[in-house]
Amino acid sequence: MRFLIIGLGIYGSNLAIDLTNIGHEVIGVDSNPSLVEGIKDMISTAYIIDATDETALSALPLHNVDLVIVAIGESFGASIRIVALLKKLEVAHIYARAIDRLHESILESFEIDRILTPEQRAASDLVNEMGVNASISSLRIDDDTFIMKFRVPERFVGLDYPDMHLEKDFHLRLIAVTRGEKIRNIIGIAHISQRLLPDPENRKVESGDMIVCQGRASDFNRLYEHLRD
Repeated sequence: MRFLIIGLGIYGSNLAIDLTNIGHEVIGVDSNPSLVEGIKDMISTAYIIDATDETALSALPLHNVDLVIVAIGESFGASIRIVALLKKLEVAHIYARAIDRLHESILESFEIDRILTPEQRAASDLVNEMGVNASISSLRIDDDTFIMKFRVPERFVGLDYPDMHLEKDFHLRLIAVTRGEKIRNIIGIAHISQRLLPDPENRKVESGDMIVCQGRASDFNRLYEHLRD
């Protein structure tokens, strides 16, 4: 996937480097020359641009990337203006970082794809989530081994679980499957609870199923690439 990240402070630069390290193409943008200089050799491309200027912003390849991420955390006003300009320029998919609840509330009014709060999710977890386009929980076992839980991509719905070929095609070991079950609490309000699915090898994949897999970062990246095809 191709990402354009505006704001190359600690959060934005870490996100850009992590995305690059698992095989994605990243374009970085910041008005601070020293920040651009410090990262330009670690990502695909980096530009020194004041993204609050509409003319400068519109010169970027906004419509040739999969996602634009506004990672600015230091300037509340700059972040809001850039998101407003991106919406004006009809950018399809936007994530933006919020530094506090007020900032988050204003960003909500723009109806962007996602509001990022560093306290809610570390940049490294967000990398994995964007790869599978679903909410994900991850546990790092060692330098290159992860256990990840995420919703089964819709592409696999209707297949028998063995026909997903997770181990054969992606070297990912399926550890467990959970499926949502509607239950009622003590006052009668219905909600969905995830329950462990016994014998998934004898079941068909249903929309909303959650799977837990173990594998290397490169193996999960191969799955991400497959989902893009």
